[in-house]
Amino acid sequence: MSKDTSGVTIRNAVAADAAGISALMVAAYSPYESRLGAPPPPLGADYAEEITLYQAWVMDEAGAIIGALFLNAAEDHMLLVNVAVSLDQQGRGLGRMLIEKAEQETRAQGFDDLRLFTHAKMTENVALYTRLGWREYDRQDHAGVPRVFMRKSLT
Repeated sequence: MSKDTSGVTIRNAVAADAAGISALMVAAYSPYESRLGAPPPPLGADYAEEITLYQAWVMDEAGAIIGALFLNAAEDHMLLVNVAVSLDQQGRGLGRMLIEKAEQETRAQGFDDLRLFTHAKMTENVALYTRLGWREYDRQDHAGVPRVFMRKSLT
């Protein structure tokens, strides 16, 4: 797959993007459903509501939503709530672009600590974040879901 990202833009998400984001999340997270034994939480989210609750961006190419990013400012850090790239677009460096956007926003808003959590069985995600300089700082079960908590210091 080509790594050409020249036609890719990242823009603020708007209410009209909710259906496209939902379709993206289904495509990106459905493959994990059998491994996790349940639908991953992004599959049940109301993205019209998520766009209003969080800082949200979409990655657009030729009018199609191929990625999405959701952040939430906490008291002392920024939380990366969700980041996803369409399966057919993976391998182009788009996930890295979205994570770089998260880092830029985190710094711009006065934070130097970016955090996230992911399902422990989503080992590819843990490996990707580790390669990108994130460090695991905790593991916990939440309502029977094993989570890995990671952070990246931006100082």
